[in-house]
Amino acid sequence: MTTILDELRWRGLLYESSDGLEETLARERITLYIGFDPSADSLHIGHLLPLLTLARFQRWGHTPIALAGGGTGLIGDPSGKTHERPLLSKEQVAANVESIKRQLAQFLDFNAGDHSAKLLNNADWLTRLSLIDFLRDVGKHLTVNYMLAKDSVRARMASETGISFTEFSYMLLQAYDFAYLFEHHGCKLQAGGSDQWGNITAGIELIRRAFGQRAYGLVYPLVTKADGTKFGKTESGAVWLDPKRTSPYRFYQFWYNVDDADVGKYLKYFTWLSAAEIEELEQSVTQHPERRAAQQRLAREVTRMVHGETALARAEEASQALFGGALTSLSAEDVADIFEDVPSSTLPRHELSGEGVALIDTLVRCGIATSRSDARRAIEGGGIYINNVQSADAARRLTINDSIDGQFIVLRKGRKNYHLIRLV
Repeated sequence: MTTILDELRWRGLLYESSDGLEETLARERITLYIGFDPSADSLHIGHLLPLLTLARFQRWGHTPIALAGGGTGLIGDPSGKTHERPLLSKEQVAANVESIKRQLAQFLDFNAGDHSAKLLNNADWLTRLSLIDFLRDVGKHLTVNYMLAKDSVRARMASETGISFTEFSYMLLQAYDFAYLFEHHGCKLQAGGSDQWGNITAGIELIRRAFGQRAYGLVYPLVTKADGTKFGKTESGAVWLDPKRTSPYRFYQFWYNVDDADVGKYLKYFTWLSAAEIEELEQSVTQHPERRAAQQRLAREVTRMVHGETALARAEEASQALFGGALTSLSAEDVADIFEDVPSSTLPRHELSGEGVALIDTLVRCGIATSRSDARRAIEGGGIYINNVQSADAARRLTINDSIDGQFIVLRKGRKNYHLIRLV
């Protein structure tokens, strides 16, 4: 591989690029940017691809700009949307920008000499524009015919809802971003998802008309799943980078549960592993799919990258809990997360004071056993576990000391029949 484009091709991440970009990258280091929409107070895993694209360019010696859309976020990008999004307040957008800036910063190197990363907010220039200046300096360069020919606009024009003038103007604002970064930061390349090609080429055209100079665009494919469902979505919603929104355990589980048909592609997209390492893991999927070695490596690499080594260790420890691993070092928050989907019941905390309650009665009470005699047989047969520790004593009583942080007790019958007791 002699240029960053060679690497992107191998990883399946070069969907389309401008003529002349390859020659430019072969002879010089350039500045590029990718924009991030602050529609929420956290980025999600769909943003990992653009973040890693900037980081990959930086490792090849180029200068990345992560652009938070504090200005364009007030409008909303119509690309790929069938309906106009609700407008966020200025205060909400500003708060979201501050939140995602911290996430953007963790992927880039801001102390890399002449190719140190930059983190900018387009509100710094867009909110200072006057309407008259914008129409004179930007609007005159791009015709309505040119804008109507773009897929993002044409698709909305053909829909029942149409497109508002507000969203129609988004293309001009993004084009202006590119022109501003070209003029003030020497930025020659804008990258983004394939749905951004129309907006990117509008910026290239504006730079050509306004400055008489050449700029470039590059887009990577939108991430898809082999079964056609949307990437990054689970039954509980999006998978966020913020651990308060998606715990490291659930984050890890998302990647571990990736389908065999997708794991090879995702290893290329979302990790720094070499071609040889990924090829070996892909072979393991074919030869020993039951071991899930590729999924485990994917989960480990991405969780470590986003949440760090300590969070990864806790996520792996928590993942083992469902397979009989120790619960002693887990917090109540971990337990609630891990056992969220297992059957549960409540037990008044005061009943565990003093001598507590009989284990036999508790098993019947929560439905693990059908009767006291059934419970006794299960206990004496070694099939009952308290917090994943086997208990073969039929006279055993549960006390507050058996609880995890005074909030939960995890009961298990056999290998997989879990029940969570919530103390109230």
